[in-house]
Amino acid sequence: MFSKKKITLEYTVEKCSKCGMQRKRKFSQGDVLFAECSKCDSCDGMSFIEKVFGETLEQ
Repeated sequence: MFSKKKITLEYTVEKCSKCGMQRKRKFSQGDVLFAECSKCDSCDGMSFIEKVFGETLEQ
């Protein structure tokens, strides 16, 4: 009959190399694993991309 539509949402996890704080955000074009991306919000350490993954949702 009716099949459910599947949508995959892409996410990036950033991790601070100094304090270990992790932050999940939407994937943006150009994200590469282990690349430095921004300064940490809680300390002044550099964050790097630890993980890129997708979550599939059914509608």
